[in-house]
Amino acid sequence: MHKYVIRRLLLAVPVLLLSSVIVFCLMRVMPGDALIALMGESGNVGQKELAKLRKDLGLDRPYHEQYAIWLWQMVSLSPGDSIFTNEPIPVSLRKAIPVTLELATLAMIIGLVIAVPVGVLSATRQDKLSDYVGRVVAVSGLSIPDFWLGTLVITFAAIWVHWIPPIGYVSLWDSPWRNLQQFLLPAAVLGFRLSAATMRMTRSTVLETLREDYVRTAWAKGLAGRIVVYKHALKNALIPVVTIIGGQLGTLLAGTVVVEQIFALPGMGRLTVEAILYRDYPVVQTNVMLVAATLVTLNLVVDLTYAWLDPRIRYR
Repeated sequence: MHKYVIRRLLLAVPVLLLSSVIVFCLMRVMPGDALIALMGESGNVGQKELAKLRKDLGLDRPYHEQYAIWLWQMVSLSPGDSIFTNEPIPVSLRKAIPVTLELATLAMIIGLVIAVPVGVLSATRQDKLSDYVGRVVAVSGLSIPDFWLGTLVITFAAIWVHWIPPIGYVSLWDSPWRNLQQFLLPAAVLGFRLSAATMRMTRSTVLETLREDYVRTAWAKGLAGRIVVYKHALKNALIPVVTIIGGQLGTLLAGTVVVEQIFALPGMGRLTVEAILYRDYPVVQTNVMLVAATLVTLNLVVDLTYAWLDPRIRYR
């Protein structure tokens, strides 16, 4: 197991390096200029002032030098300052990361609470009304985009119950109730999307597992249906489900970009979008690398979870 973990961590290095090269190059080939976008806030400036600022920020260096300097900053965990706000990037991240983590955690909880029970119910009552309802819900979750569903939820909440989410972020520690009001709707939107694929996979794997010989033996022994399903069938059926959940985490992080914009939550998604609009290279590059490192770590955790779910799985 230890050798497997070390090998996976070593393989993550070229993945992260390739990600850093891609995001660095993409930011440099984007149309527009970061300094012109910055100076647009303070009026017209001369070429001398623009050249001086470009030199101070190191943007006059060759691209390979800029990349090497930025890569060293990332390795040393000191990503520098924002070009646009002049605020240290770690300070911005400390403000944004808790918002995105809270939103993603609530969405994951909501998604799993919907997906696993409904998937099991659909499998145990195949081709009955509850099965058809579950499949319709799953297809709807896969088909409806996050931005459309989020806009629809806000509109209907305002029209039907005359309520909109509170404006202005309030942390969980300052006011738990107001914080929950802010996060419940966006987390439900993301959770509904997340639950769709997980629900379909849960239904398929539980159906397949229920046809295994050891499950039939449990039925033949006269065990209660709930014990057979949840103790004997569900644990083995969850292995492909864990794979789907691990893949959906990337979709979840991408979905927070749109949902945070719609619901005015100051998280990582909103920070990244604003940084892209202002060509704030350091912020965009740091955020993308942070997400890439998170996905690599989550994939490793998913793989290790297999061995807990099925003791027959061993890593070498």
